[in-house]
Amino acid sequence: MISQSQGRLQDRRPISVIDIGSNSIRLVVYEGIARSPTVLFNEKMLAGLGRGIVSTGRLDPEAVTRAIEEFRRFRALSEQAGAGELHVIATAAAREAENGPDFIHRAEKILGTEIRVLSGRQEAHYSALGVISAFHSASGITGDLGGGSLELVNVDGSAVGEGITLPLGGLRLQDMAKNSPQAAAKIARAEVARAKLLKSAQGGTFYAVGGTWRNLARLHMNMTNYPLTVMHHYRMEVESSLAFLRQVAKGDIDKMKGIDGISKNRRALLPYGAVVLLEIIAAMKPSEILVSASGVREGFVYSLLSPKEQRTDPLISAAEELALLRARSVTHAHELVRWTGHSFAAFEVDETEDETRYRHAACLLADIGWRAHPEYRGTQSLNIIAHASFIGVDHPGRAFLALANFYRNEGIFSDDAATEIRTLASPRYMDRARLLGAFLRVAGLFSAAMPGVIPQMRWENRGDGELALIIPAAHAALNGERPLGRLAQLGRLTGRKLSVEVEDENAPSFAK
Repeated sequence: MISQSQGRLQDRRPISVIDIGSNSIRLVVYEGIARSPTVLFNEKMLAGLGRGIVSTGRLDPEAVTRAIEEFRRFRALSEQAGAGELHVIATAAAREAENGPDFIHRAEKILGTEIRVLSGRQEAHYSALGVISAFHSASGITGDLGGGSLELVNVDGSAVGEGITLPLGGLRLQDMAKNSPQAAAKIARAEVARAKLLKSAQGGTFYAVGGTWRNLARLHMNMTNYPLTVMHHYRMEVESSLAFLRQVAKGDIDKMKGIDGISKNRRALLPYGAVVLLEIIAAMKPSEILVSASGVREGFVYSLLSPKEQRTDPLISAAEELALLRARSVTHAHELVRWTGHSFAAFEVDETEDETRYRHAACLLADIGWRAHPEYRGTQSLNIIAHASFIGVDHPGRAFLALANFYRNEGIFSDDAATEIRTLASPRYMDRARLLGAFLRVAGLFSAAMPGVIPQMRWENRGDGELALIIPAAHAALNGERPLGRLAQLGRLTGRKLSVEVEDENAPSFAK
């Protein structure tokens, strides 16, 4: 029987995806098909199916045996989690190996479902969809480095280019180079030269997909003492990363700071991932490298959505789900979105497109920490938001979301517990987070964080920069010392004279 826990969204039916790669095999059970899918269960095995395929033309026999046994567990786990559907996709090693069809046939019998063996073009397409699904207005080149191949494809908004598949997967490159990173560099240079799309996209963004590159980025995080351990949308400055990449490409990693944070099974492929990335940088000269936690698997799930669902903002969807699961009132959360929008306009605060999206999400998240003790709500909310599995938001934007919620709970002049996350936010984001936190603090005391009041409150200009907060006569009793104190803080922050006025009960209704 599927659990009816209130920690789960009740309108979702779990879906399982097994991704059979050249190096790793992973089962992911998602809570349901959604714009920002939540992982219900996740398990991986590093089988190494593609190890030795260059010399033998066959899948590694020991890896095949281990994988077949693991498939029994993966199917049982999928059923245990209540998944209504099981989708299985396979990539480079399975499609290229001489014994690939036999392996797939055996696996299908155990898993009880058809396995989609993706062509290189299909693999590139799903990888690109993974990036499109996870980045707001993605534009640039997606590079998905697996164990057997590298898929390169250009993306622009929702458009996916033709792309190219190169035999530069970590395991394959290691085999071709006979365990020599120096030999691997020559092979990679020759293969990358075939990818003309890199030259045509010079100066654009490169999206790095795949476990080897994610672990390379993890090591870079460790070495630079980066304050946030969230991998998705981690930005590697190209010029400042070159020395790091060259060191890794030499295979000189055993004494690197933070290497203990990388699993031993993954370390051997890091030099080959660095080699390929260096050649891509030389050919493309990207303006930035963004690490994506979404790839083929997530792109496949995204493809199951309707076109309308695909156009939904994944950050707003995820924030809305958290509000539904954790806030006292999701209706009030939506009221805050509209009211803060009107308030920013009244205070003549301009917003970029991303700043509007981030304010929207921050309002939806404004009350997710209410069950914590008041002394810890700010810190707990900050940590939840900073480390949530959000997509469609960069790290400075993530810092803004976390800080706005922190200031909403702790006070707009409290910074002590948010030292590290503040380093990721620009001065403008810091100011906006504090300002939004101030508005949320005012709204909280006039509404008890429950719906119905905020839509009936508005700002009116009294001239000379003075603004009056108008509240309806029916709610006049909600005014008092504490809300006036919060209003005074907002006034000091904005440099404006603020007051509260009660609407004449005989005046026409102005509720929107």
